[in-house]
Amino acid sequence: MIKLFVPGRLCLFGEHTDWAGHYRTMNADIEPGAAIVTGIEQGIYAEVERSDIFEVQNSAPQAADQWHDFACRMDEQELKRIARSGDFFCYCAGVASYMLEWYKVGGVRIRITEMTLPMKSGLSSSAAICVLVARAFNQVYNLNLNTMGEMNIAYVGELRTSSRCGRLDQACAFGVKPNLMTFDGDEVEVQTLNVKRHLYWVFADLCGVKNTIKILSDLNKAYPFASNEQEQLLHDALGKQNIEFVNRAIRYMAEGRVEELGALMTETEEVFDRQVAPLCLDELKAPRLKAILADEYVKSLTYGGKGVGSHGDGSVQFLAKDEASQQQLLDYLVSKGMPAYKLTIQPVHTVRRAIIPVAGFGTRLYPATRCMKKEFFPIPCADGIVRPVILILLEELVRSGIEEICLVLGSKEDRQLYADFFERPLGAEHMRKLNAESQEYENRILDIGKRLRYVYQKDKRGFGHAVYQAAGFARNEPVLLMLGDTLYKSLSNKACALQLIEAYERYNKLLLGVYPVPLAEVSHFGIMSGVWEDKDERVLHVNTFMEKPKASYAEEFLGVRNMKGEKEYCSVLGMYILTPEVFQQLAADIRKANEAGDYTHEIELTSALDAVRQRSGMIGVRLNCERFDMGNPKALHETLNAFSL
Repeated sequence: MIKLFVPGRLCLFGEHTDWAGHYRTMNADIEPGAAIVTGIEQGIYAEVERSDIFEVQNSAPQAADQWHDFACRMDEQELKRIARSGDFFCYCAGVASYMLEWYKVGGVRIRITEMTLPMKSGLSSSAAICVLVARAFNQVYNLNLNTMGEMNIAYVGELRTSSRCGRLDQACAFGVKPNLMTFDGDEVEVQTLNVKRHLYWVFADLCGVKNTIKILSDLNKAYPFASNEQEQLLHDALGKQNIEFVNRAIRYMAEGRVEELGALMTETEEVFDRQVAPLCLDELKAPRLKAILADEYVKSLTYGGKGVGSHGDGSVQFLAKDEASQQQLLDYLVSKGMPAYKLTIQPVHTVRRAIIPVAGFGTRLYPATRCMKKEFFPIPCADGIVRPVILILLEELVRSGIEEICLVLGSKEDRQLYADFFERPLGAEHMRKLNAESQEYENRILDIGKRLRYVYQKDKRGFGHAVYQAAGFARNEPVLLMLGDTLYKSLSNKACALQLIEAYERYNKLLLGVYPVPLAEVSHFGIMSGVWEDKDERVLHVNTFMEKPKASYAEEFLGVRNMKGEKEYCSVLGMYILTPEVFQQLAADIRKANEAGDYTHEIELTSALDAVRQRSGMIGVRLNCERFDMGNPKALHETLNAFSL
């Protein structure tokens, strides 16, 4: 049984530009569409499994009056007939017919367990249902579709009904986070946006009447070519002016300029009234919307507000000033007879801490490790300075904005090595022998020492056990993990660790660096498999994760297809961003082993990561960098040759 959640979606900026941007296929002078869309906290919860037929069951008390059980054979013609019928389950049947036609799948059973998404309120409940069905088939039959693939199938499936949805409706597939969607003819691109401060949104059903089909019909008459001044004003509003508004909104969200973001909502609504509404004035007069936007009490609680979706008297959205104002506004709207809902868009925690386990003995580098720990092996660098491995890693972290670094040591005796190197100043005699540049570098080393914290792995019970010793240091925040015997060299002007941190700020979930390796080397690494989320093949939606698989198994099951149709093998780079859930899973694994009386069982990080992946997902990111292994003599030799270039 697979559990799924699909939210509704709220368009924050850029309504109507999805279909307007599509007209670029006929008129190249039309600007691409651009919209900022987010999933909301309300949605559809379901359990899905294989079945001989296609069936949707409802056990959600909130939807007792809206949903009834439905079942039909997995027959293409029957499914298409139901899709065209306009019946309640036509959307589900439209998607199922597409899945059967193109993927030759069997049936699925979808059981709706909870429904918190308002229907027909401009929040794309129909699109959420379509995405739910597409995702159910994808996961039940292991089709390896990425999120964009699910979104496209949901869109085409809904088009098989009487609905004329826009391309941004299916943005709910990307979850509860703000995304920039661009629409250039038939091309759609999605980019997750950064948020600097909490954004307290409130949206409400105006309980009015609007005819979305007429609105879209009237506005579409102005495309693909404007025939008069008013139609040209519409082109401008949905084109160049919209792009300017969206770019400002992205900047305000990233910089935490919430007052300006709210004012921008009001400004865009004014442009809509002036340049869009006249083309369908009967539907877009929107007296209910105008009245609530002009309400002085509402204004006192908000930075701005605007319509939702196709506009008209459907729904309204506001940016509240703070959490208390958000609740007051919600209560006020409800008291006015408008079902209202909260949406709090939270900033992603900037990663401020890092962990480096250095508790290993370095058996493969014996006997050198009898007198020198491998993290202190000297590496000649391209700038002419010979640095120990650990200093290279620590400087990487400092350049990436990391404030505190926890080293996992094997014993308290090792602590003295680090105290001698990072905390004890050189004696006066040695300092006099250094030139001015080296003396300044000595101060940098001591400054790094102030950032260091130490924990100890007394019992050698695996890599996961070592990482777990730093659970208290992580303080229930995301934390960056680097290996102590792997070096990284950026191929750009941005440190590798910083590239990973910036990726986390976009995706806000368990994140691993990805590094391609030949098939012959897969047995030395953790290997990820999945589907690429982007055209550049940089972001991998991971659906399988295995530690050191055999080459024969990897060739059959773990290859990732690139744009050329070739298989690639994605190893762990050795750089991770761990979420608090990873430490919770490690704690559970340790507790389970201890309760069984097994105090020698190795606690593996890979198994904990995979457990989190199954529950919450995992993203792999291919960074613009090179990896250098220090773990064995051959790799050390190659590193010394390559790293100094």
